[in-house]
Amino acid sequence: MNEYLLYLLDRNYSPATVRAYGYDLLAFCRWLLDQDLDLASVITNDLLDYLRVCREATVPGRVGTNVVTMTGQRVDRYAATTINRRLAAISGLYSFTGLRDPNAINPVPRGREARWLVAGERSGMLAHTRRRRQPRSALRLREARTLPVALSAPDAAALVASLRTWRDRAIAGLMLWCGLRSCEVLGLNVTDVDIGGRWITVTGKGAKQRRVPLDPDVGAVIDVYLLAERPESDSDRLFLVAKGATRGQGLTPAGLRTIFRYHREISGVTGGHPHALRHTFGTVLAEAGVDLAVMQALLGHAHVDTTARYVHLAPVHVKGEFDAARARLRNQAR
Repeated sequence: MNEYLLYLLDRNYSPATVRAYGYDLLAFCRWLLDQDLDLASVITNDLLDYLRVCREATVPGRVGTNVVTMTGQRVDRYAATTINRRLAAISGLYSFTGLRDPNAINPVPRGREARWLVAGERSGMLAHTRRRRQPRSALRLREARTLPVALSAPDAAALVASLRTWRDRAIAGLMLWCGLRSCEVLGLNVTDVDIGGRWITVTGKGAKQRRVPLDPDVGAVIDVYLLAERPESDSDRLFLVAKGATRGQGLTPAGLRTIFRYHREISGVTGGHPHALRHTFGTVLAEAGVDLAVMQALLGHAHVDTTARYVHLAPVHVKGEFDAARARLRNQAR
């Protein structure tokens, strides 16, 4: 299993994904020990039993069984996305075993192709985004498709107004007005930001690089941060810890979560999570009628389907398209 996790790192999987897969495989190994099984003797029926165990297991520390979500699901159970990630880790492990030993039996059943083509891909308008469909295992649960959660304009303004340091304002600005992920913000080096040329070189998931336009107001905030607030350090990271024992070191994800947790409390914006700022950026682009391909490039999505969710989230844009279509139908009827 350690070799499999190292193989994932070699394939440029993010450290967070590899860490999650490690815990998923650890849970699977514990279940194998309880069942007196080893990896080589597992069959498809065993995996179905493990799927049932995951569905019926309770999450330690969660509230009692009488609390349910708005959709009727118990909150003390594992989400379908968590269970599917566990199954994906197991499937990948057996695929890796097959690479090393072609005669090894893979107990993970093969299912239908992973996805259908969207309308734009079928018609050819989005042919440049088309990718080959891969078979997906039948050993998985159906996941609910949820829309990205964006902040309203007053909530976004209140959250940003609560920030007091130039560093925190620059971080929020890069998410809210440039659409960067929190991990992308923390991974920025000083040399990645071209304030004069108004460009940012962003390294996203899978070490994929893209260039994003830099909002001039955010660029001005970064400039002030570099001149007046950034501590002296040998680190190339743009955003550093400002005080304490780790002063001058790169800001960590835990430190960023602490910052936003504090400002959610003082601003009263309960939904003011870092990723909500990025969702707000995508929603604003959709409401402005920006082309999906451009949005996909700015947000760094692997596929246009993910970007299209922001269009459905933007009610102004959807209503405008609906009114325009209705007007065309009325003109044709006349």
